Amino acid sequence: MRKILVIGAGKSTAVLIKYFQDKSISENLQITIGDISVENAKKLAGTHSNTHAILLDVFDQNSREKAIQEADIVVSMLPARFHIEVAKDCLKFDKCMVTASYVSAEMQELDPEVRKKGLIFMNEIGVDPGIDHMSAMQVIDRIRNQGGKIVLFESFTGGLVAPESDTNLWNYKFTWNPRNVVVAGQGGAAEFLQEGTYKYIPYHKLFRRTEFLEVDGYGRFEAYANRNSLKYQNIYGLDNILTLYRGTIRRIGFSRAWNTFVQLGMTADDYKMINSEHMSYRDFTNSFLAYSPSDSVELKLRHYLKIDQDDIMWDKLLELDLFNPNKKIGIPNATPAQALQKVLMDSWSLDKGDKDMIVMYHKFGYELNGKHKQIDATMVSIGEDQMYTAMAKTVGLPVAMATLRILNKQITSTGVQIPIQEEVYTPILKELEEYGIVFNEKECDYLGYNPDGVKG
Repeated sequence: MRKILVIGAGKSTAVLIKYFQDKSISENLQITIGDISVENAKKLAGTHSNTHAILLDVFDQNSREKAIQEADIVVSMLPARFHIEVAKDCLKFDKCMVTASYVSAEMQELDPEVRKKGLIFMNEIGVDPGIDHMSAMQVIDRIRNQGGKIVLFESFTGGLVAPESDTNLWNYKFTWNPRNVVVAGQGGAAEFLQEGTYKYIPYHKLFRRTEFLEVDGYGRFEAYANRNSLKYQNIYGLDNILTLYRGTIRRIGFSRAWNTFVQLGMTADDYKMINSEHMSYRDFTNSFLAYSPSDSVELKLRHYLKIDQDDIMWDKLLELDLFNPNKKIGIPNATPAQALQKVLMDSWSLDKGDKDMIVMYHKFGYELNGKHKQIDATMVSIGEDQMYTAMAKTVGLPVAMATLRILNKQITSTGVQIPIQEEVYTPILKELEEYGIVFNEKECDYLGYNPDGVKG
């Protein structure tokens, strides 16, 4: 039997394992799930005859090397920073490898040796990054093959709550790693291109500069800029493009409300708060406000942020219980971001029966036969339940499909890579349609064209 080793039994792994199990007879697969929690691994393995669970600590060299040596191909579903340990062993024992994470500088350094050994290290093959790469390159290559020239590319993705589970004023619940939501946008200004001009949005302004999107059947959304859109310019071969912008999707009003936390300083992650373990939610909120011998915490916050009495922003803050004197942060030496995450998880955790939703939206502006045209492509995926979520589906399925194609030698380009080659994206996008992950395209008027050639 052909042996697939999956390292990591986290939230995104359930759909991945089910895909392999469903194919295990026809494709002659034996699946091994290795995790530091063997119980988590056993839960995913279930009673399937071709699947078994093992204890695997990525920092235990002996168990890690033994498991990798016995595999025909390795899938790393670990946190991104741990992939390099797996990658070095895969190189040592001549094994191909697949991950959903961004290519790190350390991973990229392995490329010459990976190519020399004729191996494939496929990265960025989840949802974002992953499905976004593949769906974008399919349209970009199609336009180029027709003789067109890409002048605009905008891409937006959001992990959201499904409409039927949207039950709070923020229209948002945590469907993935809460920490990534709390610290989103930090670490430098957002950089992008607009009509040939380089644009920058500093963090303190990021959530007040949003774009609006309309998705048929799902209504209006907003998007704020990702930190660095420009790194995709060379990757996608868009060196002469005028507009290049990538962003994160939320429901209308989320960004404006989130900006209150940014302005207060609650999202900071670069210092620790004294006595945070015993701090109440009210104390936490008050710690960012000026002292007053007479004004309440509520009044001080209203005044500081200029929130009117009839502003829904106030209702959103009340909904989070920010002024509760009895609830405790309960985390020793917490950063503001860690404390805020604790507060938000009370209100934004998925309830039993809740479903999540992935929304992706691409805009392609191009010139063809002297005319400017635009294609908008949208994809919406809704989860089944708390195990088979839309996030697990859109991350796990592309990883699994790429793994099987590498194993079957249907993907042949060697090296450390991402899924922007036609041999990768065409069959995987086609198979994803069988699982309801479908892009709907429509021709639109090209709104990005500047007829006077004046730079904005």
